Amino acid sequence: MQIAIVLYPGVTALDAIGPYEVLRMLPDADLRFVWHEPGPIVADSGVLVLGATHSLDETPTPDIVLVPGSGTAFATVATDERLLAWLRQVHRSTTWTVSVCSGALVLGGAGLLDGLSATTHWLAQPALIPLGAKPQRSERIVCEGKIVTAAGASAGIDLALWLAGEIAGREHAEMIQLTIEYDPRPPFDAGHPSKASKRVVAKATTESMRVGANRAHAVAIPKLLWSSTIRRVRARR
Repeated sequence: MQIAIVLYPGVTALDAIGPYEVLRMLPDADLRFVWHEPGPIVADSGVLVLGATHSLDETPTPDIVLVPGSGTAFATVATDERLLAWLRQVHRSTTWTVSVCSGALVLGGAGLLDGLSATTHWLAQPALIPLGAKPQRSERIVCEGKIVTAAGASAGIDLALWLAGEIAGREHAEMIQLTIEYDPRPPFDAGHPSKASKRVVAKATTESMRVGANRAHAVAIPKLLWSSTIRRVRARR
């Protein structure tokens, strides 16, 4: 079973590595990190370097494709025509097409979420609407056929465990959970806007906007929404 995890410059590492640590324990798992070409990929911290092991062209028929998100680069990636064409192509034959965090907006940019319910990071939920999706703000994982979307970064671990249960059965998934000792007991209970104080939500929003404020991002978001609108208008004709 071939599992392709998309990497790209500016990716949030946990979005990719959290699911990787779970999915690599599936029976006969053949994992690869894919991008335009193999090589180093700098994560959104600007410090951590990951590595793409295979190119998109070398990976034409993965059984599972996973698109991680980013706080700063997702909009640019969601307008990368080469990646979007690859996603549309491989989706025809995947068993599962999944995303973590703002990776859902990349799936939306490829036209894969039209008319479907989906989730993403709480800050990115409104962007699902112009991409044709129905945001599910309170859901951590949303399954629509073979498309599964997860909320913000840490939800990728939950998504991967859910997939493990679907693929290898509950007992195997529980074995993976125990092996990685995934037994979260956070010292604070502010992991969703419905639980955090208004002050914390405001601070998190301000900080996220500050980190994501760059010229390329500002241009890419309108381009993504415009491209999606044009595609859906043409599809009605």
